[in-house]
Amino acid sequence: MELQEIKQQLKETRDELLVILNELSGDQLNEQKDIDSWSISQVCYHLFKTEELYVVALKRGLKSSEDAFIETKPVDLLLDRTKKLNAPDIAKPTDEFLEYQEIIESLKLSRQKLHELLDTIEDPSVLSKRYYVHPVFKEMLLMDWLKSLYLHEQRHIKQIQEIIECV
Repeated sequence: MELQEIKQQLKETRDELLVILNELSGDQLNEQKDIDSWSISQVCYHLFKTEELYVVALKRGLKSSEDAFIETKPVDLLLDRTKKLNAPDIAKPTDEFLEYQEIIESLKLSRQKLHELLDTIEDPSVLSKRYYVHPVFKEMLLMDWLKSLYLHEQRHIKQIQEIIECV
């Protein structure tokens, strides 16, 4: 998959998320289906926090000058919501209620930071040669990091749709 295709997938996935969020009230954004579940605003917090962490990981991976010989990871597994994944503490949401505008601005800012980084990459093939350690997939090529970002967001769009159906 080429960088342009990934950028397109990122855009389409984010557009889908924004359409869903735009149709929700403040109460719907902050309602939880049960005490152990995240609200939609908490899911969104997790999404923009994760995207910020991805930017840090990508920057660190790009600093390496050594080619990596790592197999492509099965990042499509992220779409399987029957497999429970625990977010690292640094990407877990707080109990703070977020307003619609805060969520939208934070999502916009995290995506802007990602695009700023991607726009500095002169040779996109470097993304298939460098790696960084991922919390789930361990040593992972930067290209797989980018693929997993939109898949991660798609996973959470499904979660948001489940929350909407339950509350």
